[in-house]
Amino acid sequence: MSDLVRVDNLHKRYRLNKENVHALRGVSLTVRQGEFVAIMGRSGSGKTTLLHLIGGLDLPDSGSITVAGLDIARMSDRQRTLFRRRRVGIVFQAYNLLPTLTAFENVMLPLMVDGQALPEIESRAHELLSLVHLSDREAHQPSALSGGEQQRVAIARSLLNRPDLLLADEPTGNLDPAAAAEIWQLLRNLANEKQTTIVMVTHEAAAAANADRVLVLREGSLVGEIESQGSRDAALVASRYAELAR
Repeated sequence: MSDLVRVDNLHKRYRLNKENVHALRGVSLTVRQGEFVAIMGRSGSGKTTLLHLIGGLDLPDSGSITVAGLDIARMSDRQRTLFRRRRVGIVFQAYNLLPTLTAFENVMLPLMVDGQALPEIESRAHELLSLVHLSDREAHQPSALSGGEQQRVAIARSLLNRPDLLLADEPTGNLDPAAAAEIWQLLRNLANEKQTTIVMVTHEAAAAANADRVLVLREGSLVGEIESQGSRDAALVASRYAELAR
């Protein structure tokens, strides 16, 4: 498989309380087409910063990021907006659903904003809600859905534009263990059956164990990786992570 994501010598600094925080220190990595990669690290290790840079939500101070051959740092603000809308799906810990819209309408929204034909959007939204096993909940507003169901709606929405890359930032952080396990299984199935390329930030070994590989960040540097191979062996991931992150 070819590389979909290539990150080379990435540096990012922030100004915080009159101090410079070096969030990323020369990070380099690749993610292959159809691969499911998890990123783990302690709070402040740079994992969410890295995810945001890959998704074009922020820009690096130095280094390069290419996704599907596109150099994100060389894009204008408008080009990055269109890149995120049309090439990347993003799932956050907060579901970010509009409370006055139904599940079906929430899924359709991104392509409606993009001005695409309504019949095609409706057909795709039905297909995706079926994929995440919510066909019988299409007419429900978020308040009538469980947390796990809301996150599945958010995942369906993120897939509406058939993205090259799906980014997930702590997607199960607000869920109970049973609902979280359903989301991990859904992401694993997307990688296996749909060849969706996924990069997921998590602090949970049980989540990361569903990925093909786990990249470990410490104080802004990539310190190693764990070949989890989708084994769901949380104990193995936790043990290796403890060695790498200490």
